[in-house]
Amino acid sequence: MNRPYRPPDTPLPAATELQPAGAATAEPEIAALRTGGRRLLHLRWLSFSAMVAMAVLVFPLLAPLHPVQPLLGVALILALANLLLLAGPVRWLDGHGGACVQLLFDLLGWGAFLYFGGGVTNPAISLLLPVVAVGASVLPARQAWLLAAVAVGVYAVLWEFHWPVHLADAATAMRWHLAGMWISFALAAATVVWFIVRLNAELAKGEAALAEARAARARDAYVVGLGNLAAGAAHRLGTPLGTLRILTDELLRRQDLDAGVREDLGLMREQLEHCRGILNSLTREAGQQRAEGGGAEYAGPWLRAAAARWQRLRPEAGLRLDIAPELSALSLVADASLAEALQNLIDNAANANAAAGRAGTEVEMHAAPDGGMLRIEVLDCGPGIDGVRLEAARHAPLGSHAEGMGVGLMLAHAAVEHHGGGLDFLARPGGGTIARVVVPLSPPAA
Repeated sequence: MNRPYRPPDTPLPAATELQPAGAATAEPEIAALRTGGRRLLHLRWLSFSAMVAMAVLVFPLLAPLHPVQPLLGVALILALANLLLLAGPVRWLDGHGGACVQLLFDLLGWGAFLYFGGGVTNPAISLLLPVVAVGASVLPARQAWLLAAVAVGVYAVLWEFHWPVHLADAATAMRWHLAGMWISFALAAATVVWFIVRLNAELAKGEAALAEARAARARDAYVVGLGNLAAGAAHRLGTPLGTLRILTDELLRRQDLDAGVREDLGLMREQLEHCRGILNSLTREAGQQRAEGGGAEYAGPWLRAAAARWQRLRPEAGLRLDIAPELSALSLVADASLAEALQNLIDNAANANAAAGRAGTEVEMHAAPDGGMLRIEVLDCGPGIDGVRLEAARHAPLGSHAEGMGVGLMLAHAAVEHHGGGLDFLARPGGGTIARVVVPLSPPAA
């Protein structure tokens, strides 16, 4: 299967079928913003838990006369805000601006809690730092500096204005204060590390998705270029094909030809008609709508038609079909590019059999429903193809070959992914390769 052959029966995917690369590159950014919003919700739940723990455990233990109702009130306001955000998205809280508003709200919440809890004398004052650190990691520079300035301002205000806390055991006040500082430092460090580690993991995923989108855009640009070349070739090839057909017809009119030559000329004329049909389809289907905008076709007849079209182009090669009967009642949305991809895979399998010295061995094609998907497997008995070349073929041609331009696998990957499916290659038990295509099935055609 190392030499992708391009069957000349179906046009290249049209430029209008390609998904804009901007849409693909926008998806990681949107996902990152949504993930950042979930992280802020988690951070607020941590703040709520810390406030409740201090209000119901620490203060009754160390300062039993200190009122805890204001402390619990601030914690409940934070919890209510989280519940409202979980109930439904708020438009103006999306994006960086919304994250900045939420972090400012968290800072003011901690400021109110510390105002009722001793101000700067409360060791929990260091828990302002995780909010600032999170803002520095997710916000633009101007908003991050604003958040830091607000945190410093809150600290300064709490220095002068707060409800004092009178510990029950004044002799051990310093010891408890130092212990509280240690606990607050540990909580702050753990919170910052947890948030930054999770954020870095999401950034790594986003970078990988962006790299994949860039590779897909480069591949799509190559496919569009091939489409433009095909359109020009269709115009220029009309004249020589017309000349060859006239010459073939003239030769067939001769009465002195023996039967073998006449049979060869008949086959030549048939292939010329195929070429004329291909050129017509290049123009007719160049403006074909995207696959999801087209009509559904019954999967069974569509598979048989694609296989028969390939068989007409390579009558010397054998093909054995195993199509599940239920596919005659199930449909899929497919355009010319998907049929082209399937024919490329069948042709690659036939070439692989020939390369292994088993040209007379039939190519096998199995098709069956798999959940809501259509699973198609094309099997050969060839030497196989290594994984590095297969991965490279997803994004660029494998190189020029005697029987094609080396773009068959790349176009197959592009067409199958365009239809919402996937293409994988597996080692066949006993030798050979299994090309597996999985594409979505649609509701039965009317």
